[in-house]
Amino acid sequence: MGMRVVLDTDSLVAAMRSPSGASAGLLEEALSGRITLLANVALVLEYEAVCARAQHMAAAGIDAAELKVFLDAVAALVEPVESHFVWRPQLRDPADEMVLEAAVNGRADAIVTFNRRDFGDAPKRFGVKVLLPREALRSLVT
Repeated sequence: MGMRVVLDTDSLVAAMRSPSGASAGLLEEALSGRITLLANVALVLEYEAVCARAQHMAAAGIDAAELKVFLDAVAALVEPVESHFVWRPQLRDPADEMVLEAAVNGRADAIVTFNRRDFGDAPKRFGVKVLLPREALRSLVT
């Protein structure tokens, strides 16, 4: 069984904006079944809201229809996580809290983010690593 990961919203935006980057590579690994993407409803709604921002769509060179295809594809890859337990507050940012909740309730191996500092030591207390996209991708090769 492959690695179980929760993508922080910044990693999903990076995948959308840069199809040749490490974040997009993680989506390809999910498509091939080498990793399992995990998310709860709140996180998927956050993905949609942030990816739909004009600056991200412009940088990705996509329109609303293409965004819908991208988000539908991501949603199809995600293993849904129900949040049976809530440990809030663990972090400063409520948006990061939903990422941590999805990771803990989904028994994730890692949270993939560019903002490691935002998560502090909280994930470690639950046995969840915090990795940069390139580190997560590299761990699949080694």
